[in-house]
Amino acid sequence: MRPSVVVAAMLMCCFAPALAQQDGAALYATHCAQCHDAGSAQSRVPGRSAMQAMSFDHVLGTLTSGSMVAMAKERSDDERRAIAAFVTGKAAIGVAADVKGRCTQQAGGFPQPLDGPRWNGWGVDVANSRFQTADMAGLTAEQVPRLRLKWAYAFPGASVSFAPPTIVGGLLFIGGTDRKVHALDARSGCTLWTLAIDAAVRAAISFAPLPGSDQFAIFFGDLRANAYAVNALTGALIWKTKVEEHAAARITGAPTLHSGIIYVPVSSLEEAAGSQPSYECCTFRGSVVALEAATGKPVWQTYTIPELPHPTGKNARGTQLHGPSGAAVWSAPTIDVKRSAIYVATSNSYSNPPSTTSDAILALDLATGKLLWSQQATPKDAYVVACYSADKTNCPDDHGPDHDFGQSPILVTLRDGRRILAIAQKSGVVHALDPDDGGKILWQTRVGKGGALGGSEWGSAADQDRIYVANSDVRFKRDGTRQLDSTQGGGLFGLDLASGKIAMEVPPVACGDRLQCSPALSAAVSLIPGIVFSGSVSGFLRAYATADGKLLWEFDTAQDYKAVNGVAAHGGAIDGPGPVIAGGMLYTNSGYGQWSGVAGNVLLAFEVGTE
Repeated sequence: MRPSVVVAAMLMCCFAPALAQQDGAALYATHCAQCHDAGSAQSRVPGRSAMQAMSFDHVLGTLTSGSMVAMAKERSDDERRAIAAFVTGKAAIGVAADVKGRCTQQAGGFPQPLDGPRWNGWGVDVANSRFQTADMAGLTAEQVPRLRLKWAYAFPGASVSFAPPTIVGGLLFIGGTDRKVHALDARSGCTLWTLAIDAAVRAAISFAPLPGSDQFAIFFGDLRANAYAVNALTGALIWKTKVEEHAAARITGAPTLHSGIIYVPVSSLEEAAGSQPSYECCTFRGSVVALEAATGKPVWQTYTIPELPHPTGKNARGTQLHGPSGAAVWSAPTIDVKRSAIYVATSNSYSNPPSTTSDAILALDLATGKLLWSQQATPKDAYVVACYSADKTNCPDDHGPDHDFGQSPILVTLRDGRRILAIAQKSGVVHALDPDDGGKILWQTRVGKGGALGGSEWGSAADQDRIYVANSDVRFKRDGTRQLDSTQGGGLFGLDLASGKIAMEVPPVACGDRLQCSPALSAAVSLIPGIVFSGSVSGFLRAYATADGKLLWEFDTAQDYKAVNGVAAHGGAIDGPGPVIAGGMLYTNSGYGQWSGVAGNVLLAFEVGTE
């Protein structure tokens, strides 16, 4: 499900050394069709329809200066343009559409109080609970059935809408595949400012006062491993820091701020790049980087794998291999003020020898980054995309199941005062650890079958009583058509935090014969008192009563919209970020044109209707 891996896999087969050719169709047939037209259900390489939904400029930018630049270095400029034109079916376009939908009045300040309704960062709070309190939500269980669409905002040329919004002071901040960060009026959706940056932003944005000044700033990372601080009212760049020099490094999780320090998680593209037989797999190690919020100056960097990668042997084609590697941090760090600790969840290893800190929860000291403890969930999980491809040359021997963590740990204090660190995994298992006893396992409960696209993917939500977990378990038809299996996957669960027992369950919701249909629930869930919200791969956003799992409201997002910024807009699969609720409004991303999901490019805003 991880877009950083999927985007790499999407085009990686196009860039094997070859004779120079200018014909895009020939380039595709020779070097790309083996992946995109092969119908491999487990490859996570999207079909042609997903690429056709992208703009020419987006694909070309990815090849020339984006995440694919290292892999496309042997292609000429003309070849890159030919590939982009063929796979999208489009020619180059301008960017004039950015002027549409701008607010008629420039903001002299924040439209609403800063201490008013807000959703700041990925998980609402530093505990990453994804639980919005009643006063901040401004939305009750009784009002949810009256939610109506207020406006749609579209990202030009995009096939995914993968960056969730942040709401503070009446403003909405969001990034996207267009390599821009946008500030909108949270109620109307009109554009206040737009800032062009180096690469796409897929993570949530965090807001805070800039230490030592009278400015308010937003902090975020891009898919070239740059961290930014930007003036929240003007869009002026304050600082930019490259947090990791590895060519495959990127930032996919939201930075978390605490006491003047911004904690940045670092993930990578190497799980896909390392699948090429000519690639010396693998040398990337995940990390957390602490920066001064005021200046962007590094304070410390802790690698999730302490050992430096070293040569381990050669593959069947004679390419040198390296290890240990991997253990990327895909999600936002969680802060434990009581213990002065930061918790992160790691991905699988990429190569042998497998690391003991991959597929694990790590506790680091806030001040120094020193490892305090580690609790591994799945040992010996060395895996790259090649393990599910036709050419398995770089797939590690005895490879693992790719059961990494894609979501943030949630720190919860129960009503009796006990504390739990809870997280769900792609294995389909939900884990509860004791943060006050070295990460000791308290309970483990299975809610899904698990798999490379299975189990729980992007995010869970918790209050003081339960953790709510969505199950993906995406499966594909076995007929080679690359179509999603409409009978497999799905299910939403509420687990008692004290015992791990399932207290509420919503069975998979059938999606019928609609295009690219799946009942899988891969997107993060969100919670307000009495209601849990969950978006589906089929494109439906639904609200359920936490008491009994009763369906209270649903909306089919996979449709066309008239966007406030004048851009052609269409919703699709919901994956990655979950709904954001603040000030009586609900916001959701729609569109995820990967692994056969329905492409889309919108952010949708809902408010309570008067009927």
